[in-house]
Amino acid sequence: MPAGAGDETAERDTSQTVVTHPQLLNTRVSGIQAAKNRDRQVKFEVCHLTERISFESSDPKFGIRPDGSLYAQREVTNLSEPIQFMVTAQGSKDTHIWETTVKLALAGHTLPPPMSQMVGEAAFHPRSHHNHYPNPRVITFPRRHQRSSSTNGLRRQKRDWVIPPINVPENSRGPFPQMLVRIRSDQDKEIEIRYSITGAGADQPPGDVYIIDPVTGKMSVTKPLDREDRASYHLRAHAVDVNGNQMEPPIDLYIYVIDMNDNRPEFKNQVYNGSVPEGSKPVAPQQRSELYSLDCQPRSARSKFRALSVFHTLCASAVTVERLSAEDSRALIMMRVTAFDADDSTMPNGLVHYRILNQSPHIPIPNMFTINGGTGEISTIAAGLDREKVSQYTLIVQATDMEGSLNFGLSNTATALITVTDINDNPPELDSKTFLGEVPENAVGVIVANLTVRDRDQPHTPNWNAVYRIVGGDSMGHFTIRTDEVTNDGRVTVVKPVDYERNGAFMLTVVVSNQAHLSSGIPSSLSSTAGVTISVLDVNEAPVFPSNPKMIRFEEGVPADTTLTIFAALDPDRFIQQTVRYSKLSDPGNWLRINRTNGQITTTAILDRESPYVKNNVYEATFLAVDNGSPPATGTGTLQIYLIDVNDNVPVLVPREAQLCERLRPNSRINVTASDADSEPNAGPYVFELPSFPPSVRRNWTVARLNGEYAQLKLRIPYLEAGMYRVPILVSDSGNPPLTNRSMIRVKVCPCDDHGDCTAIGAVASASLGTGAIIAILICIIILLSMVLLFVVWMKRREKERQTKPLLIDPEDDVRDNILKYDEEGGGEEDQDYDLSQLQQPETLDHMMSKPAGVRRVDERPIIPESQYPIRPTLPHPGDIGEFIIDGLRAADNDPTAPPYDSLLVFDYEGSGSTAGSVSSLNSSSSGEQDYDYLNDWGPRFKKLADLYGGGEED
Repeated sequence: MPAGAGDETAERDTSQTVVTHPQLLNTRVSGIQAAKNRDRQVKFEVCHLTERISFESSDPKFGIRPDGSLYAQREVTNLSEPIQFMVTAQGSKDTHIWETTVKLALAGHTLPPPMSQMVGEAAFHPRSHHNHYPNPRVITFPRRHQRSSSTNGLRRQKRDWVIPPINVPENSRGPFPQMLVRIRSDQDKEIEIRYSITGAGADQPPGDVYIIDPVTGKMSVTKPLDREDRASYHLRAHAVDVNGNQMEPPIDLYIYVIDMNDNRPEFKNQVYNGSVPEGSKPVAPQQRSELYSLDCQPRSARSKFRALSVFHTLCASAVTVERLSAEDSRALIMMRVTAFDADDSTMPNGLVHYRILNQSPHIPIPNMFTINGGTGEISTIAAGLDREKVSQYTLIVQATDMEGSLNFGLSNTATALITVTDINDNPPELDSKTFLGEVPENAVGVIVANLTVRDRDQPHTPNWNAVYRIVGGDSMGHFTIRTDEVTNDGRVTVVKPVDYERNGAFMLTVVVSNQAHLSSGIPSSLSSTAGVTISVLDVNEAPVFPSNPKMIRFEEGVPADTTLTIFAALDPDRFIQQTVRYSKLSDPGNWLRINRTNGQITTTAILDRESPYVKNNVYEATFLAVDNGSPPATGTGTLQIYLIDVNDNVPVLVPREAQLCERLRPNSRINVTASDADSEPNAGPYVFELPSFPPSVRRNWTVARLNGEYAQLKLRIPYLEAGMYRVPILVSDSGNPPLTNRSMIRVKVCPCDDHGDCTAIGAVASASLGTGAIIAILICIIILLSMVLLFVVWMKRREKERQTKPLLIDPEDDVRDNILKYDEEGGGEEDQDYDLSQLQQPETLDHMMSKPAGVRRVDERPIIPESQYPIRPTLPHPGDIGEFIIDGLRAADNDPTAPPYDSLLVFDYEGSGSTAGSVSSLNSSSSGEQDYDYLNDWGPRFKKLADLYGGGEED
């Protein structure tokens, strides 16, 4: 069994808690950190915290309430042996976990003495950074239960205890394997025992970290450990005999790796960006002391009891936040840097402390900022932040572990960039107290003055953007000021025309401000107000018609040369004497004229209300008024003449054509009405009646009035022969006096079917052609006959011209038929036995260039030296074709090198300078001394030529 090792105090965050439990319910675990007194009794201290703590039991049969009460989650029937398990605790705002060991035994059962008194070795090994264990701990398997008979009956005796964890420092330098503890069974004196260990680090990954001597039970570590890789191991020790029979129940071994300071703090970012408004107030000194207080109790207690210290830190942070005012809380959250240390955060190795190494620039003082050593929050400690002087600060922040110890801690640095944000602490100021401008009268949208302003706040922000207001001198709203988005200048712009004759100058009062309100305590500047003087320039204004448009009323039918009105214009330029002249711009019907000097309007034609130029009884004309200014100005005026209707148009019958059944039927009638160009009361109601002449009209037809607008025309007799009838009807309007019109309606009378519709036969029978249709048909017939006659005459004339036209040459000498036969193609070159070299293109034309000018071919091949022959003219006279042909024959006869081609091919002559010569003669006009017997050797194709030329004089 383990033995104590003196009076040393364990500093681990694990502890031993022994509870004697008669009823297992509501057993309180009132603390996390246990302290051991001189008698090594375990007791708990209560930490009064506001943070919620969560507990968790490693034994599923037991649970822990939030207040620390231990209870049974299921029925526990056997407590013949003590039960031990682990309890872990964790704060809601902390990631660290604390552990303690709980042991339960039956009430009244004798508990084993403290472990430090059971065995001569250490029960709780003190924290040590040594790599060797000269006196290793001996862990003995618990004694089996023994039964003995006595007068009191059966009695059980047992020895059992909680195995304390084994602490192993990380990064040990060896030598390895390094012995940790020795495990033994108290039966090893009777039988031979074999020891083994199982679990992660032994026979499970990572394997071969721990080994045990099966005979001696010495357990060793084989290599250096890394707490950041694995912080603890859970192994089980076994004891069996040589036959593999279990001799002892397995015991649990907990191995914790002791942290060493082997990791530097690492910042999450190398560059942090933060901001603070300029003019921010620093935190008060008493608030800073509270802000940087990390403990709820003295620092020494925090070093000794680490778990309790962390909770005290939470308490301190809560108190700090509560005591900061709302205005100063922005200093707390202005910026925060965070560094992470991979070492144990509950040990000084992992406790990081922050400090500011350097500030740049040192304006206005070198220490404008401070940092919370525990949280890394950066805040201001001095006044004087001014963005217009320093817009950004650069801080070098150092993070050091070992609670900031510069002698033993490891450090790292990062950069914090603090941007001083702008507030509206600089009002805009106009560059001048007075601005001048001028504007021509009647101009709109013109910029008349430019107001310049300066503002030291950040450009293109609401703190810099200027807003201009006119507070005086423009009661009629003639001007406005628009802000230039780029330069922030104010553009004074005319939005309503100004009149020089009414106001020659304006004195404006302008105030400038920002889009954002000035910060609290910043007064406005006197330079934010200025005066603007705007002079109005007189310009030649166009004459103005007082009433435009001007409406006058007249009855239609006004005769020509009638004076209607005087349409005169006024010149707005009252200070200048100018003459106005008038002219006509638009007069659709050309009914009016205007006097050039006084604007008198007279008529030139009769005004007709029914004219298409009159719209809604109004005739409209436009006139111009031009002054003699420099430059001249022109005004436009519109004259509207409302024409009152008079009864000057007769009514017209509608419709003009209709059809009716030849037999009188109840529904066989024609509805007629009338249209009148006049308006009421000179139009309807209308009166319809049949004329008395001719008498057949009233005998065959009758008209019945339906109302003031319509009447019905129908047959008076039972039957009327089918055909087209022109029925006259008298229509009278309601004018004073009324006008009557005799209108004709063409009625087609036809046989009808049962539905009262004209049948097809009846429609044809009743159809008749009018005079216009007959005339059109006759004209078409005459045009067709004329075209046929002209075509015949043209053909006769063309035929006559062809018969009387003489030939260009004698028909007997016309050889075109023979030439057309030359397109026959015989066999290829292979079946010919004559020399084809005569027909081939020569390789060069040198021999042709040396010959004198004349008619020749380019494919000729000289056989004998050329003889001189008469040179033919290069261009034949177009009027002597016959002589041209004779010259060609003569040239062919005198050319011994010419191949046997027809010389008439010279008709394809295309001008002078051609290298193509004449073909050979078809019929020589002279007898020469040439020998054409070789033609007989050219085959049957040239037999005709051989007969013609080879016969000599006999031919």
